[in-house]
Amino acid sequence: MSTDTFPLLDHPLSIQLRNDICKGATSFGIDLTEAKADLLTDYVLLLDKWNKAYNLTAIRDPKEMVFRHILDSLSIVPHIVGDYILDVGSGPGLPGIVLAILYPEKKFTTLDSNGKKTRFMQQAKNDLKLDNLTVANCRVENFEAPQPFDAITSRAFSSLVNMVDGTKHLLSASGVYLAMKGLYPEEELKELMDRHEIELVGCEPLNVPGTEGDRHLVILTNRH
Repeated sequence: MSTDTFPLLDHPLSIQLRNDICKGATSFGIDLTEAKADLLTDYVLLLDKWNKAYNLTAIRDPKEMVFRHILDSLSIVPHIVGDYILDVGSGPGLPGIVLAILYPEKKFTTLDSNGKKTRFMQQAKNDLKLDNLTVANCRVENFEAPQPFDAITSRAFSSLVNMVDGTKHLLSASGVYLAMKGLYPEEELKELMDRHEIELVGCEPLNVPGTEGDRHLVILTNRH
């Protein structure tokens, strides 16, 4: 196991965490390289370390973080499109940092208005050497980007209407929204369709190993 990326791989939990990540990824049809498995393990251990001081996530057990955070983020991999991807309301980097690790050839921006969470993401970028990641500390409605994004992801970020209201200036004409939700958001979708020229591409159930409760991915695009 490589330890070049980050010294926390010496952590006694690392082997178990790494095995759970690799097993979960395989269940999604993702064959992780050694380097990516190491980086995802490093990220969990770094999140656990910072979480003790800065309360970045309500999940306290790093083993549970693997299922509730890492595998949940990996569950949308089949739907990732384009080269420029924005993750809004990224919190400590979910799913944005997980996806940036998985796709080093794509450019990711993680956006959050919470300073302690963006400071953590910047530290993770530096420690994990994620050159394809940009971290922005800003309210989404005030954020400007040098180019439109091919996809905008979100995980537990407000309502669908608020997401589209805040980011419509950032999505390319042919881009897609990938909004992670719990229960099928019937009322949110109805409100969204009443207010915006948005097309529902699909609402895919997400089956995440080791987690309970419904998970869905809402896929939206601009109506042409």
